[in-house]
Amino acid sequence: MTNSTNPDPFDQAILRAAQANGRASIQEIAACVGLSPSPVARRLRLLEDAGIVTGYSALIDEAALGFGFSVFLSVKLDKQVDDALAQFEQAIAAHPEVVDCWLMTGNRDYLLRIATSGLEEFERFLVGTFTKIPGVASIESSIPLRRVKSGQARLG
Repeated sequence: MTNSTNPDPFDQAILRAAQANGRASIQEIAACVGLSPSPVARRLRLLEDAGIVTGYSALIDEAALGFGFSVFLSVKLDKQVDDALAQFEQAIAAHPEVVDCWLMTGNRDYLLRIATSGLEEFERFLVGTFTKIPGVASIESSIPLRRVKSGQARLG
């Protein structure tokens, strides 16, 4: 690895192979990138130590689990002070329907992706739960029609 912020071409190939198959063995990654297993293991360990590789996980198909209906919520809080942000973030962390949440710039404070089984479950969550979170001033929802592109991380 040339340095932690600028992985060389071998490191990038290792990252692509690990991202494509997080269960790949060192030997399988080595075969993909054209290095022997020892340097691949060393480089992967350095990428982990540098914080570039932060962990390994399984990719889950939400639709196969019955949660194929996503809605994006743009949320504006009534106050944009540290305590209000922390209170909102703590409140949404308790709800499994909220699968992604970003603090945003612009005219909205947060963008969330909600995953439910359908419109009826989303309505129950929105009306019965989400609108009762303290500090929420306004909500705007958008329903995605289809995912055009999906990626785990930009590698280059």
